[in-house]
Amino acid sequence: MSKTIPVEKKMEIADELFEKEKYSKAIPYYTEVVFERNSVYTPVAQMKLADCNFNQNKFTEARFEYEELIRLFSDYKDIGRAYFQLGICYYNESLSPHYTQDETNKSIAAFETFIEKFPFDSRKKDAIDYIQKCQYKLLMKNYYNGYTYYKLFDYSAALMYFDEIIELGNNNEPDKMSLYFATKIYLARDDFENADLTGQKLINRYPQTDEAEKIISELQKIE
Repeated sequence: MSKTIPVEKKMEIADELFEKEKYSKAIPYYTEVVFERNSVYTPVAQMKLADCNFNQNKFTEARFEYEELIRLFSDYKDIGRAYFQLGICYYNESLSPHYTQDETNKSIAAFETFIEKFPFDSRKKDAIDYIQKCQYKLLMKNYYNGYTYYKLFDYSAALMYFDEIIELGNNNEPDKMSLYFATKIYLARDDFENADLTGQKLINRYPQTDEAEKIISELQKIE
């Protein structure tokens, strides 16, 4: 790319490519504008550079560029969107609940920072929705940890995870399955008092489910 092209022209070319969704072709132009540190276009180009990566699902690269915008241009007029996008990048980088959840935790932290810094931003509700989705992933991670220990017959470790989920009192899949397997553990231990307590919670919260029907049958055998 010619260094003689005025920065305004580079920005114009980049924006035209961006509007046509030719993000990979726009990136070199935005990058050159970003390197013009003193230009009025620099923070805009920095944001667009991040957006180009984001729109190509290159979330790690996008996150780096949003972080650069925050670091270098903290007074940029739409800096709130950069903080919000950081949370989305981490969310999209996060692995399924079977695996480590470092990015999920970082996503929560990023959205919490966004809400703290921009409490009246129109994106606040979306940020809260993302936090709730992240928290659900963490619940599922705990459930899978418990289930893994259950399959290994390490019932004490399994109950530690299941009890943590049950104590939240949610009405969702990890709660239902934690109640189910916790009851199965108590039955296996001949701890019929706790089996009945946990089993009744399952039956009351999730009537007419396969898990409730199985536990009803199991509890009837011990009466």
